[in-house]
Amino acid sequence: MLRNTTNQKSPKSTPITDDYEISSRILGLGLNGKVVQCIHRRTGEKFALKVLHDNPKSRREVELHWRASGCRHIVAIRDVYENTYAGSNCLLVVMECMEGGELFQRIQDRQDSPFTEREAAQIMHEICIAVHHLHSMDIAHRDLKPENLLYHRPQARLCGFPPFYSSNGLAISPGMKKRIRTGQYEFPSPEWSNVSQAAKDLIRAMLQC
Repeated sequence: MLRNTTNQKSPKSTPITDDYEISSRILGLGLNGKVVQCIHRRTGEKFALKVLHDNPKSRREVELHWRASGCRHIVAIRDVYENTYAGSNCLLVVMECMEGGELFQRIQDRQDSPFTEREAAQIMHEICIAVHHLHSMDIAHRDLKPENLLYHRPQARLCGFPPFYSSNGLAISPGMKKRIRTGQYEFPSPEWSNVSQAAKDLIRAMLQC
């Protein structure tokens, strides 16, 4: 079971179709599959449904996202279901439906027309509020990019919570994090060897701040 925290409820084992009608409308595509629209049967409210294979990595992702859902600039989780979907054990994550699209799409739509200084400042302000909220909970997002910033009316909200995992799939220990921060950990090749010395110097300086 997912651990219960202040902003978490317990996952439901009842069929999601008892509460939601699942639409064929695709809202987005991600590394873990598609996100589709679902509609709450009682209220008629629209939500986004993400389907994750039930494994420790997915549970960690959902746990972090659920814990962080109390911030106005983070996409909120409404419900989580532990169901069998297409013959596999899955976590069905019901989230706010962000019908304003991605920041990435808005950047593309601008083409050669840049954001104004005020618009850019507003976007950065909203990102910083979300990141500050995460850091106050000792959560590092690790994947800040325009594709993970979705719009709800005029506001941008952060989504996508890839957990901090090592290559063998195990959560990195506090001791490992300390060695990384203090430069005592040798990152494996080829990942680290392909990083430029200038980038390494920048990371080192940031960690020393």
